[in-house]
Amino acid sequence: MDNRSIRKLEAELWESADLLRAGSKLTSNQYCMPVLGLIFLRYAYSRFKLVEAEILKNRPSRGGRVLPVEAGDFAAKSALFLPKEAQYDYLVNLPANIAAAGLVSRDGHPMNSLSEVVNNAMALVEKQSEQLAGVLPRDYTIFSDELLSELLRIFNNSAMDDVGGDVIGRIYEYFLNKFAKNIAQDDGVFFTPKSLVKMIVNVLEPKTGVLLDPACGSGGMFVQTGDFVNNAGLSANTAMTFYGQEKVEYNAKLCLMNMAVHGLTGVIKSGDEANTFYHDAHNLAGCCDYVMANPPFNVDKVKAESCESAGRLPFGLPGVNKSKEVGNANYLWISYFYAYLNERGRSGFVMVSSATDSQGKDKDIRKALVETGHVDVMVSVGNNFFYTKSLPCSLWFFDRGKPAERLDKVLFIDARNYYTVVDRTLNEWTDWQLKNLNAIVWLYRGETEKYAALLDEYRAVLGDAPFSERAEQITKELAALRDEAKAAVESAERKEKKRVQAQYDERAAEIEELLTVAKEAVWLTDKFGEGKYRDISGLCKVAQRSEIEAKGWSLTPGAYVGVAPQEGDGVDFKQRMAEIHAELLRLQAESNELMETISRNMKELGL
Repeated sequence: MDNRSIRKLEAELWESADLLRAGSKLTSNQYCMPVLGLIFLRYAYSRFKLVEAEILKNRPSRGGRVLPVEAGDFAAKSALFLPKEAQYDYLVNLPANIAAAGLVSRDGHPMNSLSEVVNNAMALVEKQSEQLAGVLPRDYTIFSDELLSELLRIFNNSAMDDVGGDVIGRIYEYFLNKFAKNIAQDDGVFFTPKSLVKMIVNVLEPKTGVLLDPACGSGGMFVQTGDFVNNAGLSANTAMTFYGQEKVEYNAKLCLMNMAVHGLTGVIKSGDEANTFYHDAHNLAGCCDYVMANPPFNVDKVKAESCESAGRLPFGLPGVNKSKEVGNANYLWISYFYAYLNERGRSGFVMVSSATDSQGKDKDIRKALVETGHVDVMVSVGNNFFYTKSLPCSLWFFDRGKPAERLDKVLFIDARNYYTVVDRTLNEWTDWQLKNLNAIVWLYRGETEKYAALLDEYRAVLGDAPFSERAEQITKELAALRDEAKAAVESAERKEKKRVQAQYDERAAEIEELLTVAKEAVWLTDKFGEGKYRDISGLCKVAQRSEIEAKGWSLTPGAYVGVAPQEGDGVDFKQRMAEIHAELLRLQAESNELMETISRNMKELGL
């Protein structure tokens, strides 16, 4: 199943499930955890079946019968063993009259509703994993049996069997993303957009060691790190040790579920003991190979004395008011992210943009940080990258193992004008854009072989022709297809017009996707050719420590990279007007068809 089909499946599942939520009058807060729990169960079952088939391949037999699989067989393969009553197909195929089925819970109590059976399934799964104890939702009684049965059916979509376990994990993330967007309140802002998380992981390049996220939310940093390590040919659970702190217990449960969905294990602490301002819950100061986080911005009223006694402040406290409170905790977080690192550790985190040149004690801490030589990369990110906030942010990167030749240098990247529009309120970096940004970091580090490998990736998709020529060729192909589509739709019978248009739209979408790749290849090679770093006005600059001092220890990329030469917006005006005109004609045709149908119906009614 290709990306487009998977995206369609994700959207269809969300639309169906959210329609049920609207019909049940449940809030997103109430609905979120139980729905994610069902997707979790579906994913766990998918992995169970895959691993079971693998185990049975070489299973010994006795007396002509293959030995049954056991929980220990699954533990050896980092997968959950599911008792029969917790398997998804068992739940989907239960009779409508649960009370008459004579079902008994793991505690020996009779079960009279589907919600009780699902609650029991969650309890059985928790029993298989110490990490999941007390984590999975057990509040399915908020649903009627009819609604719960329909939800189970939705997530048993036959297409889910075709996409495989990894993609079901992706669908889980899609729902997590959508709920984060819908739950727009302070304690619901727990989801860091994937493109920001990927950028952090790609720059830090985790391989082995201890990873801490002291504001771990739903665990996105762990999941992306797991993917990065596994894609490098290692086993994430063997190579990495994951630790997290999350004050909001609800979010910590999501984190543990999210990790389990992706086959990861870790130690996550929550509640008051996980308030990072006052507790180093895992005693990891100075011990971490990697620290990643998206902490809450601009937190106030942090008790200065309690904070100071908790340590991890190598550069001292930020400003303290007369109430003995830290009025803005941004530089507490920044200090923690540095203090947790060991002598070779790397840190990457999201921070509000204003922190790059805030004054007072913040400036003193920033100066001390720059003077360590361990500030490595600073990236400015534009508006609308978050699902519930529109403010711009910055990505900060520390590297305590920076080589001597780079200790007096910082790479600044201003990516505020480099993104893809998802919709009116949301932007993101595509995978190719992430690779391009990462390529700037590679060249700054002298890792030209990685840049060369990226060019090979582009050639594998686009062919060996120069990228600019290939982009021009694809543009012409797209224009020709649109002309062909216009003629075909105009000549088609009225009842066939929509079908014909849809077929051409699908073909056009494939070519547009290829054109996007070609444009990104041109963007990269126009600036860095075959692989030599250079400062690019408006995009990137390697600044010396003396330059940073001259600018008052500011770490704002825009202060260094300058302004890019004015360029066009990349839109072919003639082509775009043709597209708009074609769309208008199509809408007019549909409108006329609808009016004729209404008129005909009214005549039939004698009106």
